[in-house]
Amino acid sequence: MSKKHSTMISTGTVAQNRKAHFNYSIEEVYEAGIILTGPEVKSLRLGRCSINESYASAENGGIYLINANIMEYGSIGYMKHDATRPRQLLLHKKEVRKLIGATQRKGYTLVPLELYFNEKGRAKIKIGLAVGKTNVDRREDIKKREWNREKQRVLKGERY
Repeated sequence: MSKKHSTMISTGTVAQNRKAHFNYSIEEVYEAGIILTGPEVKSLRLGRCSINESYASAENGGIYLINANIMEYGSIGYMKHDATRPRQLLLHKKEVRKLIGATQRKGYTLVPLELYFNEKGRAKIKIGLAVGKTNVDRREDIKKREWNREKQRVLKGERY
């Protein structure tokens, strides 16, 4: 009889790329399955993953997640995996063709936004079709955010 680890994630978010919305303008979001090995799934359930430095690219007629760091599961001795190996994403053929065409255009890239387990317990990843922001765009976003915060402070102050 084995005991389940108390911090295992059965559903919900495992990892988020918080800087994606700051560095990129996300135009479309796609949900994709991800091909993993057994120890990788166990490591994900423990929350031992990072997608901050990763990206998705079109290779060999498919979409692959590159440089996502899923750390090795500790107690597996015979089935080690490379922590940053390319992992194939599962999308419909129509979506794959659309994304391959979009990434070949200038300025478009595929950015992972969130890695999570759905209600069936399957690992899914949200990827965004994105365009990189310039420093001017980032400054405008910061100004808008600060203005909205200031408005909220003023409105809160007037209520009381």
